[in-house]
Amino acid sequence: MWTTMDSPIGELRIVEQAGAVTAIEFSPFASADGRVRGPRDDAHPVLVETVRQLTAYFERDLKEFDLPLSPVGTAFQQLVWQQLTGIPYGQTASYGQIAAQLGRTNAASRAVGLANGSNPIPIVIPCHRVIGANGTLTGYAGGIARKQTLLELEQDALF
Repeated sequence: MWTTMDSPIGELRIVEQAGAVTAIEFSPFASADGRVRGPRDDAHPVLVETVRQLTAYFERDLKEFDLPLSPVGTAFQQLVWQQLTGIPYGQTASYGQIAAQLGRTNAASRAVGLANGSNPIPIVIPCHRVIGANGTLTGYAGGIARKQTLLELEQDALF
C-alpha cells in the first residue's frame, strides 16, 4: 500500500508492506524501479500515522519518529541505517564517525556513504544528518537542496 503527502521538500510517497513503512520516496517518483508498492490506500493506519508524524516533523512539533519500519537492504546497510537512527535531532555526524561507531576504520567511510545513499526511508531514518568530515553537505538521494532544507528545519526548531 502507499499514499502521498505534500511537504516543504516536495511531494513524498510513503510505502507500507506487512504493517511497516518500507519506503519514503521523493518526487518525481520512479514508476518502474522494481519496488513492490501495491495499490494506493490513503486510509491505511500505518500510512495515516506516518503522514501524521511527518506533518508534525515538518511543523517542528516532532523530533523522534515512532513508526514500524522495515527497510530492505544488505546486512551492512542495516547496520548503517541503525546507526543513523541514533543521530539526535538537530545534530550531524560524519561518514567517518558512523564507520567508527560500527568498529570500522575511516577507510569504510565510502561504504558508509553508499549505504547512507541507499536508505529507502529518508527523513525517518535521518540520512540527511550525515555530512562530510569537513562539515560540508555531501550527496543526498533527494538532492542537496532537500538535505539543506531538512537540516535548517531542525536547526530552526532548536532556537
